[in-house]
This record gives sequence, structure tokens and C-alpha cells, in this order.
Amino acid sequence: MYIEKWYVAAELATDIVINVGNVKFHLHKFPLLSKSARFQKLITNSNEENNDEVHIHDIPGGSAAFEICTKFCYGMTVTLNAYNVVAARCAAEYLEMYETVEKGNLIYKIEVFLNSSIFRSWKDSIIVLQTTKSLLKWSEELKVVSHGIDSIATKASLDTSKVEWSYTYNRKKLPSENSNDPQSNNARKQQLVPKDWWWVEDLCELQLDLYERVITAIIEKGNVSGAVIGEALNAYASRRMPGFNKGEIQGGDIVKNRLLLETILRILPVDMGIASFSFLVKLLRVAIQLECEELERSELIRRIGMCLEEAKVSDLLICAPVGDAILDVDIVQRIVEEFVACDQQVQTDSLLEDEFQEIRSPGMVSDPSKAKVAKLVDGYLAEIACDPNLPVAKFVNLAELVSSFPRASHDGLYRAIDMYLKEHPGISKSERKRICRLMNCRSLSAEACMHAVQNERLPMRVVVQVLFFEQLRTTTSSGGNSTPDHPGSLRSFLPGGSHGSSRSTITNTEEEWDAVGTMEDIKSLKGEVDALKLSGGTGRASSGKDNNSGKGNADNIAASKMKGFMSKKILSKIWSSKEKSVDISSSDTSESPASTVVEETKSTPARSRRHSVS
Repeated sequence: MYIEKWYVAAELATDIVINVGNVKFHLHKFPLLSKSARFQKLITNSNEENNDEVHIHDIPGGSAAFEICTKFCYGMTVTLNAYNVVAARCAAEYLEMYETVEKGNLIYKIEVFLNSSIFRSWKDSIIVLQTTKSLLKWSEELKVVSHGIDSIATKASLDTSKVEWSYTYNRKKLPSENSNDPQSNNARKQQLVPKDWWWVEDLCELQLDLYERVITAIIEKGNVSGAVIGEALNAYASRRMPGFNKGEIQGGDIVKNRLLLETILRILPVDMGIASFSFLVKLLRVAIQLECEELERSELIRRIGMCLEEAKVSDLLICAPVGDAILDVDIVQRIVEEFVACDQQVQTDSLLEDEFQEIRSPGMVSDPSKAKVAKLVDGYLAEIACDPNLPVAKFVNLAELVSSFPRASHDGLYRAIDMYLKEHPGISKSERKRICRLMNCRSLSAEACMHAVQNERLPMRVVVQVLFFEQLRTTTSSGGNSTPDHPGSLRSFLPGGSHGSSRSTITNTEEEWDAVGTMEDIKSLKGEVDALKLSGGTGRASSGKDNNSGKGNADNIAASKMKGFMSKKILSKIWSSKEKSVDISSSDTSESPASTVVEETKSTPARSRRHSVS
């Protein structure tokens, strides 16, 4: 092994050799004895053994730190900086260079330097804390770590208007920073100190254990908002785990990455609004990939559910870990369930407060938030609808979670249903009926209605209901009453059930109603849409009577036409079975639904029976 020798230039010959690692220090006893209590013991023992050579194997900082202490003993100039001061402080402690040995000794000098210079500097405080990693035991005992953490936490908690140091200490200076112009200095402050999280990037240099302690200290001081803490943790995860921003870790030590993720979850405050939704979803994606414990994943799902309204559809596109499924629908189901449970819990707490304290909880989930989540789920359903392996039950169960939430329209849900029916043509009639029941035909826009009327994938039951509500909307918008009293023959198409989409008063013809219309049926329906608008939407009949009489005639015409949309065979079965099982009376017409159908089946097709309008 190569041995390096270190000499002191002096007229007197050296009288002791100190071995530190692979370096032999040829020194004089007197300078060492005057500064170090440990040297006094070591040299005394060597004299008793008639040995001029001393071995030191466990001095912190090694030969470099020992050299600093030795130079100080000889009165030489010692250069201390953020990179070597911790090692020098630990070595001085090892050599017992106290004030009791000599006034103004090395330990005292280093402490003054740390407090007056190092810990006053943002950059040096971070560097010093990094250097304690290799000397952690000594640094902890000497309070260097705790002082460094407190220094960083205090500076990070300052008002940004008082921050004068750079945004990142390792960033190259801009040309404007080298100017002495006061205006340039003001611009420099505004440019280099972003509001609130100017320190976020700098702390990413710290190792995980020290980083956790620094962030914890910042949180305890209480001067930094939770959003900034979330941003800091996001930045640290992005720096330390390649691929984190894409939700897929690229290589690295799995155990190390899992520890990092668990540490971030432990640091992350529980208050809402601390972390952005995208950050939480990235954590969940990584937790699934790293196969973290169920406890960590459940906590993430709970927190994601609490702020689900902030999500975008792309945030929820989490790949399924195993199996034939493309996307992990189960995890999204759990997230939505958490949002629903949160809403229900808040409502329960609110009722209790109303009863006992007569105040309402400010945390009630608002209708706009529910509407956002409903729209989000509709969009997600449209994405997963393309998965050929997605069961109907999963699609329906997810949609039903937000069925009671307010929506501006059901267009998004209709789009998702249509895409599912297109991708899964082989589903049964009962499954097709079940999935269509999710949609409220009354809440479709005019554009969606026109598409639905021409949609060959929908059961005829749904198509007729869409036409009915479109005719109803046209009649109302043209000047009729907001809730007109329609004749019984027209009301017979009104749906029943909770969602008002796929149930009708016709109960004994399920097979015909749930059947998908043929191309001929669809074309007939499409051709009659405009006729409905002309005959039923004008609000007046061709005879020129008053509006009320005209509206009544228009409704009768619309009802008659609507029954003519389907084939004679289907209608005759529907209405004949209705006559036997359900008695639907009408206050506006003397004809029964059954007799009306009989007459229609004897007449010409629907297009030849179109009434003229003035």
C-alpha cells in the first residue's frame, strides 16, 4: 500500500510520527501538546513505551481533517469552507481541542465560523448539511445537523420579500446579475425569487433522511402553505425517481424507490389542498408499480377521492397491473366511491350540526363539484368503453355511483353508452337495456337526440322516448306551457323508473321494445323528425283555431305519428298487449290507445298520413 508522508518545514527535527490512514505525519510533540488533550494522552503513552510512532485509525474526517487540525496547532493559516468545516469540527472534537486546553482553540474558532458565516448562508447551510452524511454520528452529537436543519427551515419560512439569495445556488448567473445598477438588482430579485417556492429546487440536493427532517421542520414552523409543501415533495420525487412524472419508474432500486415513496406519504400533510391531484395520481401509479403495501395505496385512494373534482380524464387512465383489461377500472371505482362517501359523510355531519348546533358545515360538497365529477366520470366511461374485455357490470356500477349528481346534460353519458354498445355488439338484450337505463333521454341536447334517433344500436324503446322528449321540447319552446297536459296516447310513451330512460308504461311487450330497430325502422324514424317539428312544434293546427286547440291537435298528431314510426307488426303487438294489461285513459281524446292503433294499422304508412300545415 502506498504511504504518503507529510512534513512540517522547521529547523528542528521532528520527534514523533502520527499515522492516519495511509499518511505518515512527521511532527513535533510540543505544538500538538499545547492544543490537544488527546495528543497529551497519546504522546505520554508513546513515551512510556519508548515508541515515537502513534497510530490513529478512527479520527473522523480522516487524514484531510487531521491535517487541518495539525496546521492549526502549528499556527499555520487554515482555510475553512462549507465543504470541510464539518470534518474539521468533528476531528477537533476527537482531538479534544477545547478552551480548557488553550484559549481560542480550534473548536471555539470553528463554532464561531459556523454561526457567523456558514449558517447565515442559504447555500452553505445546504452544503454543510450534505457533508454531515458521512459523519452523521459525530455531527448529531455536536448539534451540527440540528443547527443546519433549523437554519434551512428558518430561511425557507421567510417572507419572500426578504429573500436576497439566488433561486438555485448551482445555477449560472444571468448577465443582469453581474450589473451594479440598482434597477438591475431589483429586477434580479423579482426574477430569481419566485413566490413561495423559491427554495423547492435547492432542497432536492439533500439525501432522503435529511430531506425528511428539513421538510418536517419547515412544516412545524407553520409559515409555509401546504400547497408549497406539496410542490416541494413533487419536485423531490421527480428528481429522485426517473420517470415519476410519467407515472412509470424507469429502473433504479425498487426497495429504495419504495422507501422514498413511503417517506413522501409520511411527510405529506393530511389537510386537503396540500398536494395537487396530478401529484397524488402520480404517487398512486408509482405505488402500484412498486407494489407498495395496501395501506399506502388505500391512503392515496382516499386522498385522491377527496379532491376528485380537480381531476382530468387523463389522470384516471391508470393501466391495469395484470389480466386482459387495458385500464384499471377497479381503482377508479374506489376513488369515485371515496368521493361519494366523503359527500355522504359531510351531509351527515351537516345534519347533526343543524340539529344540535343549528349551523351547517362549510365543507359540504357543492353541486358544481358534483357536476364536475359527473362530467369526469362520463368522460372516463367513454375511454374505457373501447376496452373489449370490460364487463357490463363494471361500466354500469361506475356510472351508477354518480347517477344522482347534477349534470348540464346527459350527452357525455350517451356518448359513452354508444361507444360501449358499438364495441360490444354481442351483449344480451337485458344487458343492453341495463346500460341504456343509465341515460335520461329528457336531458339530451338537440344534437344528441338527432344522433340517437338515427342510432341503430339503441333499443326501439329508447329511440321512441328520445323522439317523445324532443317533440315535447319543440312544443314547449314554441310557446306552449312549460308542462303541457298531453293526451293519454302521447303520455303512454313517458318512461318510468328512477332514471326515466328505459322504462315505459308498456309492460307486456319487453321483447319488442328492447329489440334493436332495423335499418327500415331507423330510416322511418329519421324521416319523421322534421314532420314532428312541423306538425307538433308549431303549436297550431291547420284549421286556424286558437293556440290551445292547435296545441292539442298537434299533440294528437305527434302521438299518432310516433306510433307509426315502428313497423305495423311491432305496434300491433305492443298496443294489443297494452289493451289487455294496462288501461291508460286520456282526458283529451275519446279514442283509446288500442282503437287508435287498429285504425292506424289499416291506414297508409306514416308518411302518407302526414297532416298539412298552414
